[in-house]
Amino acid sequence: MTIDAQDELQATKDRLVAAAISEDIGFLLAKLHVGGSIVNNRALAEFDLKERSYSILILANSGLDPTQRELADFLSLDPSQIVALVDELEKRKLVTRAPGKQDRRAKTVTATPKGSQLLAQAAIAARRAESEVLAALDDGEVAQLRALLRKALWG
Repeated sequence: MTIDAQDELQATKDRLVAAAISEDIGFLLAKLHVGGSIVNNRALAEFDLKERSYSILILANSGLDPTQRELADFLSLDPSQIVALVDELEKRKLVTRAPGKQDRRAKTVTATPKGSQLLAQAAIAARRAESEVLAALDDGEVAQLRALLRKALWG
């Protein structure tokens, strides 16, 4: 992109930011999510992961033995999406399924040693992507944003 094109793009952004929508929290969250997803997915690509599969791998490695239903509920995804994502991770030998402890019909998802190793590497790339997306914020502001989002989501 040429410098003139970049300047024109910035001028357009500066002009449109004056619109009332730039004060709408839903819009701001959606815009941050889209931008963050692009950067995150680009960072995770070298590990053949995307945000959704990376999220499942984190939860599978948490020691909390989440069931597929719990993953779907927590990640706000359809159970069929979870099944497809877990199938792919299982095919790559990054996670395993096992009968649940309370309900043997429910399948828990657990990271394998290979999955834990890949997660450790991918987490470094994900943290760099997060830093890139939130570069305009200092460490205190990032902590405050994280705390406010967690409070808004889970009280």
